Amino acid sequence: MSATDLATTPAPVTYARSAYARSADERVNKVTSIPFIIVHLLPLLVIFTGVALEAVVLGVVTYLVRMFFITAGYHRYFSHRSYRMGRIPQFLMAFGGTMATQKGPLWWAGHHRHHHRTSDTPEDIHSPLRGFWWSHVGWILCDKYAETPMDNIKDFAKYPELRFLNRFDWIGPWALAIACYFIAGWSGLLIGFFLSTVLLWHGTFVINSLAHVMGRRRYATEDTSRNSALLAVMSLGEGWHNNHHYYQASARQGFFWWELDVTYGILRLLSWMRIVSDLKTPSPQVRAANRIRNGAFDIGTFRSHLAHAGAAVHATGTGISTRLVASGQHAVEALAERRAQVGDGLVHRKEELEEFVRGSLDSAELLARASRLAQRPLASPLD
Repeated sequence: MSATDLATTPAPVTYARSAYARSADERVNKVTSIPFIIVHLLPLLVIFTGVALEAVVLGVVTYLVRMFFITAGYHRYFSHRSYRMGRIPQFLMAFGGTMATQKGPLWWAGHHRHHHRTSDTPEDIHSPLRGFWWSHVGWILCDKYAETPMDNIKDFAKYPELRFLNRFDWIGPWALAIACYFIAGWSGLLIGFFLSTVLLWHGTFVINSLAHVMGRRRYATEDTSRNSALLAVMSLGEGWHNNHHYYQASARQGFFWWELDVTYGILRLLSWMRIVSDLKTPSPQVRAANRIRNGAFDIGTFRSHLAHAGAAVHATGTGISTRLVASGQHAVEALAERRAQVGDGLVHRKEELEEFVRGSLDSAELLARASRLAQRPLASPLD
């Protein structure tokens, strides 16, 4: 066995690496990403235009209004159908969402539904287990997810006006940009539209990248979602992410009075005006059940630790091989001879370890289901 062969031999535990290996179409497309980079740089031109107060106010307003269209429209309505509204309000909600420059409603909701079906697994399109950069923005800048997954959003894809907005998703942003220019001039365009858009992007993206790693877990879910008051403020209530993953159909993500959820507050106001209806919310029994502190098995955290452990073992094995190659041919050949002697034993131990891991995960999933079932009849209303 040569030094090259040894350096490229997989470590005993390889499932973590293979599960999250990045294919060619998952790499950032440098050409199509140019507009994304330019939008980040354009606000710097205010050094030539100056910063008008009305432009700052405009920027705050366009951030908050568009964030509402994303959270209430793209997310809670189109992705999860957590309330109902008529066809005209539905169209206006979708059009408002396109102004956020996050593609069309069918694209956004279709991919988000896939995320919920596969959260924190190798199939999850923006799992934080694949790294901060990937979950924050990398998955958006690659080619693999450029198309709309129509099979995931058939219920809304039947509306021709929504298909139109999804196809011509540039109409909303251009209309808003022109309006910002006429309201506050060049300063209004740079701050009211471009800077606001950049902040809006990252205010939305942090829910993918940070809401699964920052905050606290109240409910045992099969993912790593967490609740964060800071992220909730930035995103008008989306930061109560563990609540959301626990009860995805809810229009209310801040389950308790102290959990600020601006989006739900506005939706309630719209329901009083009869613009929206049938707001779904969790019952007191649902809110009381499946709590980690009450003994519900946290299968999501267990899976996450297992994946990180596998990745660490793989990284350690790769690092050792690399250092041995650097230390000289003699050391490599000696290790190769020793490895050949115990090779059969290592393979056997590897198979035993992987079987143990699979058995542990199966047992953990059974325990999680059992603990959820056990808590249901014990749930009591909360004050």
